[in-house]
Amino acid sequence: MASFSINNNNNNKNNKIHYYFSISFLGLFLSLLLPTPVAATPSTPAGIRLGIIRKPTSDVPIFREAPAFRNGDSCNKDEKIHVAMTLDSNYLRGTMAAVLSILQHSTCPENVEFHFLWARFEGEVFSCIKSTFPYLKFRIYRFDAGRVRGKISKSIRQALDQPLNYARIYLAEILPSEVKRVIYLDSDLVVVDDVAELWGVNLGDKVLAAPEYCHANFTKYFTEQFWSDMELAKTFDRRKPCYFNTGVMVVDVEKWRRGEFTQKMEDWMAVQKQRRIYHLGSLPPFLLVLAGDIRAVDHRWNQHGLGGDNLEGKCRSLHPGPISLLHWSGKGKPWLRLDSRKPCTVDHLWAPYDLYRPSTHSLEE
Repeated sequence: MASFSINNNNNNKNNKIHYYFSISFLGLFLSLLLPTPVAATPSTPAGIRLGIIRKPTSDVPIFREAPAFRNGDSCNKDEKIHVAMTLDSNYLRGTMAAVLSILQHSTCPENVEFHFLWARFEGEVFSCIKSTFPYLKFRIYRFDAGRVRGKISKSIRQALDQPLNYARIYLAEILPSEVKRVIYLDSDLVVVDDVAELWGVNLGDKVLAAPEYCHANFTKYFTEQFWSDMELAKTFDRRKPCYFNTGVMVVDVEKWRRGEFTQKMEDWMAVQKQRRIYHLGSLPPFLLVLAGDIRAVDHRWNQHGLGGDNLEGKCRSLHPGPISLLHWSGKGKPWLRLDSRKPCTVDHLWAPYDLYRPSTHSLEE
């Protein structure tokens, strides 16, 4: 049974619109088409009907219905895990794969609640989510793109200039007050471990946790104009800044609000409009405000850069060591390379989570 409500408060400065969906009925189990879930029990009702969600227009892909994953016996249904992602028709195929991977590898998949942010209402995208994951607990929020349009500067890749790419800065303002902590994830990744482990990271007194990469050349994330300005360069004087990727973050939403971190990042975006101090979209404001002052997470939680660099997107190999999350940050996306029949080796690790089907034929038992 599904419930759908809209709360549009015109007095809310962020013009938040909340869509809440709680889907509790069983989905269909595509055991012949999808890998066996890890530490989760898919439902297998009698009279299974294997179907493909038909494509309503040329803009929205076709997706199979995913299996329904159920909690293990040890799960406490009151222990919620909140995951936030942006929602865009251009990355919808990646979002679907990411959601499936999270549920498939969760010990308590019914405890995971998704918070999707979109810049505009796209009814067909909404329908795709409901049809592909009919049992999924999720909410959708409108992100006001006008909030950042005047603050965005041109970066080295057009995708980084999209307003929705900056929505992660405004999570604390968009999410409801009952959400105290959230995992933010990009849409070009798959999780291959229990997301509860990432959720349970000890933040201590920090507002954000993410894998740090202190071997990276930190100076390259800012322009010569930044480093040559004595006042600007002092920004990191009392810190030991390290690069971290903002596509995988655990955020203490309450501490973010109290510390007014959104405003601090907007202040740096204003400097950028005047001085041109960086080139990489929404990442540098995070580094300017938080680099050297976050809780470090094991590197296995962001095997990033699998999409190559931001200009050419050439193939890259996996880094040595254990892996809990694979992230195709960079220009190359696995679904595009697979469709072009020129995939990189690592793209085949993403393929098992791909619910996309180009055919409109349906299979029925």
